[in-house]
Amino acid sequence: MGIDPAQLSDDDVVRELRQLHTTRSDTFFHGSDDALARHTSRTNELEAEYLRRCPDREVDPLRLREGARQRS
Repeated sequence: MGIDPAQLSDDDVVRELRQLHTTRSDTFFHGSDDALARHTSRTNELEAEYLRRCPDREVDPLRLREGARQRS
């Protein structure tokens, strides 16, 4: 189901990922088992495609363990 992530533009991959992350809680708490499984698999597909395209994506130093220690 859904378009193969490899066929999507970069903007479409990001848009789809943002939408999936927005709807995750509702799907988790209120969706059927099938809906949750499909949501999870689609998220995994799109995240893998994003990481394939952007292996050197910007990583916020505050999201690393050292950054967490600095915040404490």
